[in-house]
Amino acid sequence: MAIVSLANAKGGAGKTTAALLLACEFARRGDRVAVLDCDPLACMTDWFRHGRNDDRLSITSGVTTSTLSDHLRRLRGQVEHVVIDLSGAADVLVALAIGLSDLTLIPVQGCVMDARGAIQVLELIRYIENNARADINHAVLLTRVNPIVTTRAMRTVKLLLAESRIRLVDTPLVERTAFRELFEQGDTLYSLDANRVSNLAKAQVNAQAFANDVLRLLSPTGEAVRHGPFSSMCYRAGRTVEPVPVRV
Repeated sequence: MAIVSLANAKGGAGKTTAALLLACEFARRGDRVAVLDCDPLACMTDWFRHGRNDDRLSITSGVTTSTLSDHLRRLRGQVEHVVIDLSGAADVLVALAIGLSDLTLIPVQGCVMDARGAIQVLELIRYIENNARADINHAVLLTRVNPIVTTRAMRTVKLLLAESRIRLVDTPLVERTAFRELFEQGDTLYSLDANRVSNLAKAQVNAQAFANDVLRLLSPTGEAVRHGPFSSMCYRAGRTVEPVPVRV
């Protein structure tokens, strides 16, 4: 079971859209996928309730710090992937989820405000690494990228990340009408009407490439997925773990 969490301390960074695209793409390929909706806005849960999703996809809402490890224990052996959509914060639940995840993605738009939200998550990751004495597998995901022009702000964000030696997901998520339409009626990229949604095929290709990148990040050299540093103390061993204290 591979666990991918998505976190940014600023809302509106494209976190939930990325989580939805990833979960749907994994399910489309035949894997069983569970989404844990930790966001108080519960947009993923609202999408799921529209009923146009794949039967290989399940969702649990209202996940809290005290219930996260229980959910993961329940899902172990039942699904191939768990996608955790975290709240726009840098709190104890986010810290625990990061420590339990096999990969943490930090979505960032090409703007300074999003970069600041990402920096808070990156600082939290470093804090956990130092206290757990283990590496956290993580990468920044560029979202809502203009499909035609790389803006000056986007170039600045890329430069800042490169200077800090922060890994980027190879495939950015491009600004597409199809991605916005998903939440209107609970559609997937494969249930939308191509006659009514522009560039749908390009959106599908974008999501597929993104999912491929995530799989490579989970297992960069083809070996078994390396689990997060808290997993052996929590859902894998059947014990709970005290979350790392976080200053908020």
